[in-house]
Amino acid sequence: MKITSAEFTKSAFERAHWVGDGLPEISFLGRSNVGKSSLLNALLNRKGLARTSNTPGRTQSINFFLVNDRFYFADLPGYGYAKVSKTMRADWGKMAEEYLADRQELVLSIQLVDSRHSPTGLDRQLHEWMTVNEKPRIIVATKADKLSNNELAKNLRVIEKELPGARVIAFSSQTGRGRDAVWGEIEAAVNKSK
Repeated sequence: MKITSAEFTKSAFERAHWVGDGLPEISFLGRSNVGKSSLLNALLNRKGLARTSNTPGRTQSINFFLVNDRFYFADLPGYGYAKVSKTMRADWGKMAEEYLADRQELVLSIQLVDSRHSPTGLDRQLHEWMTVNEKPRIIVATKADKLSNNELAKNLRVIEKELPGARVIAFSSQTGRGRDAVWGEIEAAVNKSK
């Protein structure tokens, strides 16, 4: 996809702050430090649009980015980071679940997992929730450049087995691997919503 414009629109800490113009939305979900900001920046060919941080758990709101004036990327808070309070973790979970369950404009969810590791309990829990609630989604296995081809193939099989029923795409924000495949899924979801 040719990116003609991509801009940060707003951070929403509650439902009243979600964007309200009815355009299709693509959500990005994953553990803190799995590489969500890097994926967003790589997809949009912009270096600092989504802020990357060495401190996992920084995103505490849903951040909306308007792409090509046609659809939004919705970057949800990362889950599973131990150094934040239980109350804050519970609030994030509640906000994410409310968004995922109720959002009519949501046409595709992209769940990120680290290709170097087996999915965590929280990864599996989110996947099961999405399956039960019949939410359209793909799995993006990030940091694929950190593994040899053999290791990556082996780890992708593990991910497919533990998170069944969704397409798994190996991705590297460093090399661009998987970028076109992810864009293909996004374009198909946006076009289908019209």
